[in-house]
Amino acid sequence: FFRVSPTTMPVDCLMCGTGEYTTGYVGGQASDSDKGTGVVGLVLFDLRLRGKTNRLGMVGVNGKKFPGIRAHMKRCIQDVYQGLDTAVETWPADDVVDPTAYLTAMDSMKKGDAVIIFTPDDTHFTMAMEAIKRGLHVLITKPPVKTLEEHLQITKAAEEAGVFVMIEVHKRFDPCYVDARDRIRTMGGCGYFYSYMSQPKHQLDTFRAWAGKSSDISYYLNSHHVDFHEWSMHGIARPIKVVGTGSTGVALARGINTEDTITLTVTWENMSEGTQGTGVYTASWTAPKGDVHSQQRFFYLGQTGEISIDQARRGYTCAADGDQFRNINPLYMKFAPSNGKFTGQHGYGYRSFEAFIDAVAEVQGGRNPKDFDGELATAASTIASTAILEAGRRSLDAGGQPMRIVYASATSSEPTTIEPIVF
Repeated sequence: FFRVSPTTMPVDCLMCGTGEYTTGYVGGQASDSDKGTGVVGLVLFDLRLRGKTNRLGMVGVNGKKFPGIRAHMKRCIQDVYQGLDTAVETWPADDVVDPTAYLTAMDSMKKGDAVIIFTPDDTHFTMAMEAIKRGLHVLITKPPVKTLEEHLQITKAAEEAGVFVMIEVHKRFDPCYVDARDRIRTMGGCGYFYSYMSQPKHQLDTFRAWAGKSSDISYYLNSHHVDFHEWSMHGIARPIKVVGTGSTGVALARGINTEDTITLTVTWENMSEGTQGTGVYTASWTAPKGDVHSQQRFFYLGQTGEISIDQARRGYTCAADGDQFRNINPLYMKFAPSNGKFTGQHGYGYRSFEAFIDAVAEVQGGRNPKDFDGELATAASTIASTAILEAGRRSLDAGGQPMRIVYASATSSEPTTIEPIVF
């Protein structure tokens, strides 16, 4: 992965969203997941200490949460890691509730600054377009948007504005997944891919505000391995048909109208020969609490080889009085301080944000944003993943009706539309 020039100026950055992934603060206290310290804020504070970021802002909807958020970040970050300062500008004011505060916050940034969006899925498109309109570079959590049409609009708007838009898919920085991807690309066409990813059912309460309303578990978790598989297959195979199925019961019993588990079954077309492969992606937020926060694994069978990864278990376990037995994964984020300092810079959960900030600095220095299409998960290079996720949702809503992903030509890897298959 490239490294930014030491002569590059630090990047000013606005964080949109104040929830679990940004701050680790949920329901007035630290999240009881593996992200109680937060990720986005922690990484950006450390990047500021390293001279890669400078002015930092954070915007939410309910300003009344900010006193608690500041106290939480001081307790979990500033008081734990030497040298990390959690000072950050915030919007709206501490006594104000304003769903449009992100517009005021973006207006305070200058053209060429960065915006990181970690908000409910149905808000990503509007926020990203507003940022692009202001000439701001954007990092969007997965899924970037919920429809193929919106993804194409963002890609076009970014190109016209000359800004860099990247999707935060950190599995692309996991050394095991990177190695697997490179090996998969030497194994011929797609034969079979299966992935499973889950989180414990208390996450339904964490995400109660949007679960089943603005998004679902497939958009939230299947997006990880859908992106990985598409990244691995890009230019070799393309998705052409999607069927979605789901199970219900646990969420409904908690008063949340959404699926417990969603499976997407995708037909892949090997582009050089017209043969077919199958991808099966399953995501759930009704698992029991176990030794890991998130179960996540995949198996891939190509025409000339196979690969399997259990991402949740790296052979590293820990148990302590007052805590449960855990499989831990510092390859993602290393939260334990070393000699009082934060030393998680090599985690793939960290590196995805650093890569974005480095890329923004490169663009500020004159590099063309399109240069990153082959290096990073740009908006232009991740369109097929959004098509799969939308087609799955539409199939679910249509009672399992198959959806066809349409392309402009037999050699294109960029979907143009989705249409139902009528028998």
